[in-house]
Amino acid sequence: MATFGFTIPAATVNTIKDTTGSSDFEVVADRGLSNETTHRVLTARFGDGYEQRVLDGINTKNTTFNLSFNNRDAEEINLIAGFLDLKAGLNFNFTVKDTFLSGAVSTTTMKVVCETYNINYIQENFYSLTCTFRRVYEP
Repeated sequence: MATFGFTIPAATVNTIKDTTGSSDFEVVADRGLSNETTHRVLTARFGDGYEQRVLDGINTKNTTFNLSFNNRDAEEINLIAGFLDLKAGLNFNFTVKDTFLSGAVSTTTMKVVCETYNINYIQENFYSLTCTFRRVYEP
């Protein structure tokens, strides 16, 4: 089964919580994540239905991930939201660990940005957060 997540470094956790001595915080998304992929293609259409296609640029694969963190403790959701606020406009690492039928495990780390997220206040101390990560090809 695949897992999708990212790490909030201890220094960032300390900044968000205004504390010291925290450790790295591993954030794992709920099941049901969706991944949408499109390819950038330039198309020239001619008469009689004939067309030519060519990939547009070097990194032509556009990928977005819709993640959810449901029914989590308010402190955890606030920590995730604080991290996303600190990373507004900046990329961060998103890790996908996938297990294949053969039992082999593949780990892929990619740069993503989060331009939008939504918090749903379920109860006084339990919130949910949904967000969209967009893959970027940056160093």
